[in-house]
Amino acid sequence: MAEPALDNVSPIRPDLRVVERRVADIDDGYTRIANELLEAIASADLTARQLKVMLAYVRKTYGFNKKTDRIADEQIAHITGLSRQNVNKAKKELLSMNCLLMDGSRIGVNKEVSAWQFSKCLQVSNLVSKPETLSVSNLETSGVSKPETHKRHTLKTDKETNTPIVPKSKSHGFDPMAVDIPEWLNKAAWQEWVQYRKESRKSINSQLTVTKAFNKLQEYLAEGNDPVSVINHSIANSYQGLYPPKANTGKRQGFQQPSKPMNYIPEGFS
Repeated sequence: MAEPALDNVSPIRPDLRVVERRVADIDDGYTRIANELLEAIASADLTARQLKVMLAYVRKTYGFNKKTDRIADEQIAHITGLSRQNVNKAKKELLSMNCLLMDGSRIGVNKEVSAWQFSKCLQVSNLVSKPETLSVSNLETSGVSKPETHKRHTLKTDKETNTPIVPKSKSHGFDPMAVDIPEWLNKAAWQEWVQYRKESRKSINSQLTVTKAFNKLQEYLAEGNDPVSVINHSIANSYQGLYPPKANTGKRQGFQQPSKPMNYIPEGFS
């Protein structure tokens, strides 16, 4: 039986690679910077991209004991890991905020920290809108920042730009007070009935309900009942519908209830 080729056998445990340790030491170089300037950068309201670019310019100037220097965007991109386009955008923003300054073709950090003006640049918007920064082209500032880069600015902007929802006004709907009242019906009595139904939370909301009510009152009128009396009787008894007063049938016709008890049976009474 032939033995398998050793070249085709993959090792169960991969080779361990030695990772070189990187330790920062001033013997390899250092940047001499004023504490006040460093604290101003740390407390500045900068985006993550702007802060990286700002520190990179500090490194390329004060790191070489220079205040300004000719520094290409590619050099800053190499230090920060950003693309050249994003470096250029952040540089324009920092110039508009007076954090950086230009001296001809040389660029450097503005040591006059009191002149830094962060209100001049809308750091979380797509365009720089202040008059001092109109020279910055839309192409260079259209994508100043991405939400995944600094989410806190994006969340803040969403809260400020959200348009409040205006509640929709309720439609007036049907108005039973505005209907045409028949000539045989008292208008004031009808309005009292409508108001009573409204206060009882049983408002009249359709023309059909009004028509039915008029028909019912007309029927009672034909039977000899005054529509005003029907309405007053219904309201007085807390009825939700219209009902005429009941006829008094408690007494027999032709017979008068005696005021005193009688000791004899009257004639014709059985």
